[in-house]
Amino acid sequence: MGSLDGKIAIVTGAGQGVGQGIALALASEGASVAVLGRTLPKLDATCGLIRERGAEAEPFLCDVSDTEAVPAVVAEVVERFGGVDILVNNAYSGSYGPLLSMDDAAFQKGFRSGPFAAFAFMRACHPHMKERGGGSIVNLITSATVRWDPTTYGAYAAAKQALRSLTRTVAAEWGVDGIRANSIAPHALSPGLKRWMEANPAEAEEFRRTIPLGYVGDCERDIGRAVVALVGPDLRYLTGATVPLDGGQANFG
Repeated sequence: MGSLDGKIAIVTGAGQGVGQGIALALASEGASVAVLGRTLPKLDATCGLIRERGAEAEPFLCDVSDTEAVPAVVAEVVERFGGVDILVNNAYSGSYGPLLSMDDAAFQKGFRSGPFAAFAFMRACHPHMKERGGGSIVNLITSATVRWDPTTYGAYAAAKQALRSLTRTVAAEWGVDGIRANSIAPHALSPGLKRWMEANPAEAEEFRRTIPLGYVGDCERDIGRAVVALVGPDLRYLTGATVPLDGGQANFG
């Protein structure tokens, strides 16, 4: 018996990296998982790993930036699984670089895939969670919002800070419906970060030394398992919080 037996989860960007790690961790505790993303072979791979653990999983093609399509995707998930209990807004596609190098479209890109997409998913999931007596939302933000040097991270941090604020408001307004909402700010060895570390070993070692625990987190063991705890019964009184999952590097204050 897992702590999430009978629960139904939606995880965006679950074809690889942190999203996949979270999906696998939820499935290991018995949750059925709707695996959302833009690349079907990656989604199928994640679903295969989930099914190997004895849990249900189905892939759903979804570009979260297309917010008008979100209600239909959530409706498909509900039709397939019977409801929604857990929502993890992980998918993100944004822009990086000096602010003066960005045009409006580049700056706005992260807002569309970040807070705009998360809002669309949360709003679409709300009635289904309420009908089932409550639910739990986890939104992924970033420690770049409190980074000692925000240079080149401005657009990214702005979008994620907006999502952090949105999460707190959801927690305040939807608590009466039994819905909790929390943010996490993870460091994890995603495929992209792994490639960067392998290509830039000196810079990667310098980065690693800024993490008090001395390593970059594992997508499932360090991030996914923490999400399991956040959405599970043991932390039922926690909502509106930001949980840094970065080995102690950031100071949210």
